[in-house]
Amino acid sequence: MAKGYWIARVDVREPERYKDYVAAAKPAFEKYGANFLARGGAITELEGKSRARNVVIEFPSMQAAVDCYNSPEYQIAAKIRQEVADAEMVVVEGV
Repeated sequence: MAKGYWIARVDVREPERYKDYVAAAKPAFEKYGANFLARGGAITELEGKSRARNVVIEFPSMQAAVDCYNSPEYQIAAKIRQEVADAEMVVVEGV
């Protein structure tokens, strides 16, 4: 079974409140086996418009990645994130 990966590109507007999102998302990430591969950090812009924060999260499967996003636990966190940050997020199937 192929792993699933969240790829999120984020511009945080309210850094202090973004910490609330991180705390609220933690139970969903733990429940669905999330493994953070990249979480912010330095970037090198190659093409297109970049965002300040880039995150890659590995899940045991595509289904786990999608289920995590759709879970009641994560949806509480997502509402906070949507209030304090602009983002694009996708789930990608691993090889």
